[in-house]
Amino acid sequence: MARNQFGGFGGGANMQQLMRQAQKLQEQMAKAQEDVDAKEFTAQAGGGMVTVVVTGKRELKSIEIKPECVDPEDVELLQDMVLAAVNEALRNAEETRSSEISKLAPGMGGMF
Repeated sequence: MARNQFGGFGGGANMQQLMRQAQKLQEQMAKAQEDVDAKEFTAQAGGGMVTVVVTGKRELKSIEIKPECVDPEDVELLQDMVLAAVNEALRNAEETRSSEISKLAPGMGGMF
């Protein structure tokens, strides 16, 4: 009886099972990504003066700026707060994506 390339005899059934498991994992990962894509992530900066919402698809959905933080003499501060809030919301979305993928395939979360 010939040995297959995987070092065993009759590996065809095992290979089919492995392929089914891989397909199931791929489907679960796609579902997890869809779930994260559908979520919204909110972050604030400047003690709540700037609030942003991004989607799991990494799209900026909204920006709320409280009027009292708008100082025409210090536009840079407002720009910094918007930038900080957007980056924090995007980081939260990415951490959630990696976490959900890691639950399905430990060690692979950073790949997606």
